[in-house]
Amino acid sequence: MPLLATLPVAIVATIHTYIFALESFLWTTPRGIKTFGTTPTFAAQTKVLALNQGVYNGFLAAGLVWGLVHPKAEVGKEIQLFFLGCVGVAGIVGGLTSKPKILAVQTVPAILAITGVLLV
Repeated sequence: MPLLATLPVAIVATIHTYIFALESFLWTTPRGIKTFGTTPTFAAQTKVLALNQGVYNGFLAAGLVWGLVHPKAEVGKEIQLFFLGCVGVAGIVGGLTSKPKILAVQTVPAILAITGVLLV
């Protein structure tokens, strides 16, 4: 698959791998607290919830990587589109219920990646 399609998908997978790490392992650290705009007290109280949310982001990243490395290009493309759609919807929900910035961080890259995949 050409770089036009694979690079944006790889970027979205990388973003979600980073979010996975932040939510699953760094939630109560200064970096996690700053990234999500929480307080140490709130972070400590919600650590288990963040871990659960982080695992979902890890699954999104894993699905995108699976689509990128799938030996059958057409199947890989379908897998990528499915997981990019999931990322886009998750970003919309997060933007509406948590922070509008999530739309820019998750949904916009997903839409760009979907566009790249569909153009190939």
